[in-house]
Amino acid sequence: MDVEEYRSIISNAIEREIEAYTFYRMIHERVTDENLKGLFNELAGEESKHRRTLEALLLREPAKLGFDTTRDYKVADALETPPLSADLKPLDGLVIAIRKELDAMQLYTQLAGLSVDPEQIELFESLAAMERGHKARLEDIYTNMAFPEVW
Repeated sequence: MDVEEYRSIISNAIEREIEAYTFYRMIHERVTDENLKGLFNELAGEESKHRRTLEALLLREPAKLGFDTTRDYKVADALETPPLSADLKPLDGLVIAIRKELDAMQLYTQLAGLSVDPEQIELFESLAAMERGHKARLEDIYTNMAFPEVW
């Protein structure tokens, strides 16, 4: 894989962050529960920060991107995401949100593994950890909503 392919992967990750931001803002506007409104607003803000971080990475000179271009890990194979719609039941929206966080977490974990620059590795590991936290929070909410009998 060459540097331009990595740039393409990062650009795709930026698009996914924008898509996640848009989805969370849409859901934020639709839900009536104040706790959920707050959660989706917070997640939208974090996805926006992720986008800006990745955009800054793209501004680096190709030689300073810090990837080992001699290995092909087929990272791009996992980048396709189905389109999102706000016309979903709340639980279905949570399932999509959980899936998107899982996909993002896996992508950043793979990018950390491909990186050779310690600062860049730390960046991607940090992004993966944040996405893992988002996923866990959403799973907790899903479990509580989907299985109220356990309360």
